[in-house]
Amino acid sequence: MTQHHATPEAADESSAASAVPSRSSAHGGGPVHGLGPEWRRGDDGLLFREAARVILLDEDDRVLLIRGHDVDQPDRSWWFTVGGGIDDGEDPLSAAVREVREETGITLVASDLVGPVFTRSAIFDFYAEHCRQDETLYLARVPATSFGVVDRGGWTDLELDVIDELRWWSLDDLDRVDIEVFPERLVDLVRGLLPVWDGETRHLGLVRE
Repeated sequence: MTQHHATPEAADESSAASAVPSRSSAHGGGPVHGLGPEWRRGDDGLLFREAARVILLDEDDRVLLIRGHDVDQPDRSWWFTVGGGIDDGEDPLSAAVREVREETGITLVASDLVGPVFTRSAIFDFYAEHCRQDETLYLARVPATSFGVVDRGGWTDLELDVIDELRWWSLDDLDRVDIEVFPERLVDLVRGLLPVWDGETRHLGLVRE
């Protein structure tokens, strides 16, 4: 969902959320773009949302990732972690559990998730829009057998348009892929969580992707 390779920047002192009007006060509360209702346009012109993501590992330290593309760039795709937008009234942990179930069919409970292990912000172009997303990332262990045939029943219309596949990746194989992977340096980030998370939430800052 990006135009360029990620470039780290210093994290902003104030969250982009502060520039975003409440959903009820903007355009009657409905979206005026092709993305979901959790995206709100801020005074800076960027669409903004908060998101929860999960680094899903199996018993062999493989990570379950999604490959997707932008409808405006169908020949370009990238791998990214499971997760998505936080709904109104939802906390990041609950959103993470819900997104895992909707996107993969894997049912977790809040106690299955560790973290948050990382937070990050990203600015990118997607769906012909300039976007900013603030992400909270968790870690969870699941057996490889918990993910089998892809069930698209819980996918949004946008996900049906842009998600191409889901698969397990060994860290060595993922390190050799020739397309982009997000977050940047995901292999190193995951290796830093092994064999167990040390309990420190690491803030990865703001990147332009």
